[in-house]
Amino acid sequence: MATEEGFVIKLESATTARVKTNKKSACAGCAARNSCNGMGDDTEVEALNPAGAQVGDRILLRIETASLLKATFLLYLFPIICMLVGAVIGQRYASLIGFDASALSALLGFLFFFLSILFVKFKGNRMATHSAYRPKIVKILNPVKLEQDDLAQTVVPAPSR
Repeated sequence: MATEEGFVIKLESATTARVKTNKKSACAGCAARNSCNGMGDDTEVEALNPAGAQVGDRILLRIETASLLKATFLLYLFPIICMLVGAVIGQRYASLIGFDASALSALLGFLFFFLSILFVKFKGNRMATHSAYRPKIVKILNPVKLEQDDLAQTVVPAPSR
């Protein structure tokens, strides 16, 4: 299971919370950590909150490894495989329909790639509704509150009940 420490910055609902994790600790084991600057130093995620964490609590997030690997395959490898399949089909069948093999290979490769991106978008939206593909707050490490400046900038109070 993939785990990460973070802190709760907002309660989205009774069962979910917005969590901020430090990118430097989350990416420490990644080979591309020095070339990836797209998200700044911190990352925010919406996580299931079965532990009952409150705003300011330092927590432990967890996501199932199998779910993480399936999502990674779908996002990164599936489109490339589809593009290669399209290119091979274009190469094989170009002579049967009287097309230039390179042109049809490129055309079908890009067509399959774009169709796979649409499929990934659709499938990703469906996967996002399943709890297995969402991070979970599994433990409250310590209920330390954020600094007052951080609270004023990042936390929206949860509605009173």
